[in-house]
Amino acid sequence: MTNEGRSPKRWLIGDPLPSEKLEGQLLPKHLALPIFASDALSSVAYAPQELLMILLLGGLAFLSFAPWVAAAVVVLLVTVVLSYRQLVKAYPSGGGDYEVAHKNLGEKAGLIVASALLVDYVLTVAVSVASGVDNVISALPFLAPWRVELAVLCVILIAAVNLRGVRESSKAFALPTYIFIGSVFLMIVTALIRTVFGDAPVAESAGYQVHASSLTQAAMVLLLLRAFSSGCSALTGVEAVANGVPAFRTPKIRNARVTLGLMGGIAIVLFAGLTATALISGVHYAENPCDLQGWAQCATSPQRSLIAQIAAATFGNNTFFFFLIQAATAIVLLLAANTAFNGFPLLGSVLARDSYAPKALNTRGDRLVYSNGMIVLALAATALLLVYQANLTQLIQLYIIGVFVSFTLGQSGMVKHWITLLKEGGQTGRERSSIVRSLCINAFGACLTAIVLIVVTITKFTHGAYLVFIFMPILWFLMLGVNRYYRDVEKEIEVDPITTFGSVGDHAIVLVGKMQKPALKALDYAIAARHDSIEAIHVSIEEEATEELQKQWIEQNIHVPLTIIESPYREFGVPLIKYLKHRREEHGSEVTTVYLPQYIVGHWWEGILHNHRARRLAKQLMLCHGVTVALVPWLLDSSSLIYGRRSRPLPGQDRRGEPVRAIARRPLVPASKPHARIHIHSTPLAVGQPDNSVPDVPEVVGETTGETLPTPPETPAPTKR
Repeated sequence: MTNEGRSPKRWLIGDPLPSEKLEGQLLPKHLALPIFASDALSSVAYAPQELLMILLLGGLAFLSFAPWVAAAVVVLLVTVVLSYRQLVKAYPSGGGDYEVAHKNLGEKAGLIVASALLVDYVLTVAVSVASGVDNVISALPFLAPWRVELAVLCVILIAAVNLRGVRESSKAFALPTYIFIGSVFLMIVTALIRTVFGDAPVAESAGYQVHASSLTQAAMVLLLLRAFSSGCSALTGVEAVANGVPAFRTPKIRNARVTLGLMGGIAIVLFAGLTATALISGVHYAENPCDLQGWAQCATSPQRSLIAQIAAATFGNNTFFFFLIQAATAIVLLLAANTAFNGFPLLGSVLARDSYAPKALNTRGDRLVYSNGMIVLALAATALLLVYQANLTQLIQLYIIGVFVSFTLGQSGMVKHWITLLKEGGQTGRERSSIVRSLCINAFGACLTAIVLIVVTITKFTHGAYLVFIFMPILWFLMLGVNRYYRDVEKEIEVDPITTFGSVGDHAIVLVGKMQKPALKALDYAIAARHDSIEAIHVSIEEEATEELQKQWIEQNIHVPLTIIESPYREFGVPLIKYLKHRREEHGSEVTTVYLPQYIVGHWWEGILHNHRARRLAKQLMLCHGVTVALVPWLLDSSSLIYGRRSRPLPGQDRRGEPVRAIARRPLVPASKPHARIHIHSTPLAVGQPDNSVPDVPEVVGETTGETLPTPPETPAPTKR
């Protein structure tokens, strides 16, 4: 396709791919890691920050609990990664926790998991983008007033890249992800080496004091639990690999498990390293910046992120490595949303396949991705960013609830799965021991994630997480309702021994408004279709126009009968439908085809100037039993903008990869090849019944064979009803 013929859609997402290219879109491990692990890897950029921020609410002394809280998060992360390795092995079809819960715990549990994951994917995009924008503003503070606009722009760009296809998005996102991993690892190693040699980095906020709060013992425990729940945000995205197994190259299960292991190992190292270096350098990150005593600019300057403070302390402020760390962190946080842009559409396609979501979510777009799901996700995340003004602290309170709901039910479903296998028996000793080992891992994971779910719910509920418990039931009922609707429709349309079809008779009706070419073309089509009988119908709105049409009908010597239907209330659809119902009562199960002329225009503004009566009538006639509608297009000259000299592709042509050719408008009456047609000239012509007594009147002939078409019997002049 030439550049001149490329539409804006093609510039944005590229040329369409045929279905046989699907195998080429599957991912090797080195490209799958940045696609499915970007969320889990990037969450370590803000999880330590949120953990220390919550602990600091109790005063500087509470930072001594940070290593223990971080260790608990690491244990949980190891458990979840091992548990999901078992899930990938048992259910590699891409349904993840939803499929496990649905098959082992029942429909209701499966829909709870699905609703939790859908909410979590939307929050993943919103939180990741908001966090990425925070890091951009940390490096470039003058962008702070445009926080929301930057966040929305980032969502649009990420969605556009993903709409170009999985492989192209993985190539675009691979380098920034690996730069982030390498640069943060280098920063951690450098800070630890400096510490070993007695030159520990010192953060810019290390000298700031914090108001110490007097807490009761219960409040202290609650604060520690809240810090743990905030640190658990490092676990987000772990489930994405299990949901994306179909996107891996073969052997899919092995590649997915290896990628999951690499993701878990890297996330643990970065999370533990950032927490350690933050404590060594003395980073003090407060929920309210003005709680930091000694920082005069707290009300006018944004607080630098934890990674920004560590980078400045380790490599020096505004150095090359400082900006490299900030750029890589900001990009990978933005790209963390990419995990959701892969997980959400895949989950949506599974739900659509199981009839719990609209079927459109199971349709691949031009680039072999589930583009409808991506568009829905982008719109939902954008709405969330606008409502919360891209505020990370507020958004993260809604986060990870859905993650641990799916974790808990998914692992519980795996426990049921392994127990069922053991009861069935028939395994060898080695296979049975492997099942028992997997059962123990998933059972421990289910218990641990259930405890964490309770902790997270208690500590975050009043801070905004209650909204998640509103959205999830709404989605649950919607999905259940969609499934019941599809079930009822399938029951309604299935073949049964009672319903029979045996229509007798074939009648054609051509709707005529004025004596014009479009109406005559429709009449021509009806004659060429060789119906048993044909009549033209005019709905009379104005008496003068009706009389003029009757006069012209006789002048043209058209032998197709013209029926006039009076419409005292100036309606078209209702009188016509009454007439059709009355005819059906008289003729029984006769099939009636109504031909409606319709203009085809080339300019958008022309659509405003026409009344679209044919389309409205078609919708009304579709509700009338025994009636089918045929829209007869009449291409106005402006339609050449679409079908002619500008060489734009026809609908479906670019999808099939066909070259675009200029299409010449067919003349009304070609001279070289006779078509079934109505001639219009000074001599009145009989339409549908050749008059052999008048030699000047040509016959109505077939388009391809040239044979004389059968004509309806001659009828009297127009009648009124």
